[in-house]
Amino acid sequence: MEQNGGKGVGGEGEGGGVLVFGGGSPLRLGGGPGCPRGCECDRESAFCRGGAELPRGLPPRLATLSLLRFHLEVVAEGSFRETPALQLLLVTAGRLGTIKNGAFAGLALLEYLFLEDNEVGALEAKALRGLRGLRYLSLANNGLETLPRGLFDGLEMLTQLDLRGNPFECSCPLRWLLAWVATASPPVAAGRCRGPPPHQGTPLAQLQPRHLQCLRPELQPFQSLPFSSLAAEPFALGGHPGVALAQPFAGACALLEWDQLAGRFRAPTIINGSSPVACHPVPLAGSLLLVVAQLGGGGGGGGGLGGLCVWRRAGGPGGRFVRLQGLGRGLVRRPHAVASARLGGHWFLGVADSSKGGTSTLFRWGGRGFYPHQALRPWHRDTHLEFLELAGRPALVLCSGTRRPLVYRWSGGAFAPHTDIPHVPDVYAAKHFRLRGHVFLCLTRFLGDAKVMRWEGSMFREVQQVPARGSLVFQPLTLGGHRYVLLGNDYGPSRVYRLGPGGHLELLQDLLAPSPRAFAPISWGHRHFLVASSFKGATQIYQHVTVDLGA
Repeated sequence: MEQNGGKGVGGEGEGGGVLVFGGGSPLRLGGGPGCPRGCECDRESAFCRGGAELPRGLPPRLATLSLLRFHLEVVAEGSFRETPALQLLLVTAGRLGTIKNGAFAGLALLEYLFLEDNEVGALEAKALRGLRGLRYLSLANNGLETLPRGLFDGLEMLTQLDLRGNPFECSCPLRWLLAWVATASPPVAAGRCRGPPPHQGTPLAQLQPRHLQCLRPELQPFQSLPFSSLAAEPFALGGHPGVALAQPFAGACALLEWDQLAGRFRAPTIINGSSPVACHPVPLAGSLLLVVAQLGGGGGGGGGLGGLCVWRRAGGPGGRFVRLQGLGRGLVRRPHAVASARLGGHWFLGVADSSKGGTSTLFRWGGRGFYPHQALRPWHRDTHLEFLELAGRPALVLCSGTRRPLVYRWSGGAFAPHTDIPHVPDVYAAKHFRLRGHVFLCLTRFLGDAKVMRWEGSMFREVQQVPARGSLVFQPLTLGGHRYVLLGNDYGPSRVYRLGPGGHLELLQDLLAPSPRAFAPISWGHRHFLVASSFKGATQIYQHVTVDLGA
């Protein structure tokens, strides 16, 4: 290519080492006046070899500067201010780490910039700032995986751009470049994508911004409620969503509700109790029941009837709760978890008992209250139970601190033991989800890895394990039309996994929720939120938003 009106760097001529350029001007060798050591200069051109820093003391009226085999960690702002008359700058066959903002400031006359074969690691967004007259730019054959948005802003005179030979990662941060290339008036030699696999080897010129999936759902902090909580259970009744929160330290059950004027949530106390560990909502016959499992009896008008009470809301939303019945005297000694389901046309309530001498029990709604229906198993220190459906039949998974999880199946109006889940001792809790006709279980283990299991017709088999030391909650849920599994952790960040094909979990983000014990989704209008109960800190509410990673 003809450069700068035919002036180019010439080879060494005959006659005592004097170099002659295209214009025929004699060269001064390095070390002379106006020409640094390692350089060869004439009145308008300089050629410099090697070094760990840029040459200083070059003639200020240089029009052409060539730098060969320079190894620079940083090209700082104003690196070429000593040569403001440059029209062509070539830097090649070296190594440039980072080119900082304003690196070429002061080169208003520069028309040709070649930064080639230099292992350039990164350019800052305003690295080319001030190059108003630049016509030709080459960043070919470097180590560039991406380019910052706005890199070419202000280069209105640019007529050619060469980006070939860079290992571009064609993901969302590069979306702006695809749009720029598609609409650029100068011809662009844009090269190919090195990755990710869907785009590997694809020419940038053939890739459209719409080919990149850059909208990612994310949970962002929205509100902190000034109390700790143990359980958080969502419900919906008459089109009104809610979340029931158990506050064992405050001795209360609270009901999360939206404050329209403030644009935030509030959680007024609705029931006082004695260290409630669960406040389980049951929408039943147009009314809302709340089953309160508490460590001590007698609180909140319980009358010493033990650790289970059923309350009914009088009237619609905002109505007060009145005590309906005490439950489970002589059966349940230390309720740990409560679940409910409709089986065979009747509502059933299951209570896991974690005491040494208690019995996990199934209760059935009888029109005026819940009454004992079936004792599941005694004296196993049960911690959780989960209703689900297997092959069209109701089933129940019961977890215990002393044995493997047990799977029951519905038969003849009661649950009968069917199988256990092998190779997963000390399971604290089990939560299920359905995907493409398959049933999956998320098993929480405080000391071992959490497990994702799939029902294979007669038993559950493992499909994935997730590092989870210090976890007491591993919970699938749907939020804003997206399906997730959330892993709470007492000793590190909690984690949000996206539910991928085949039930495989894909890490989406970390969540700084202190000692979570439950997660509950709630929607208000077109906005979606996640409530994270906290055993040791403030209860957290996160908003589900969509983030444009290519913005």
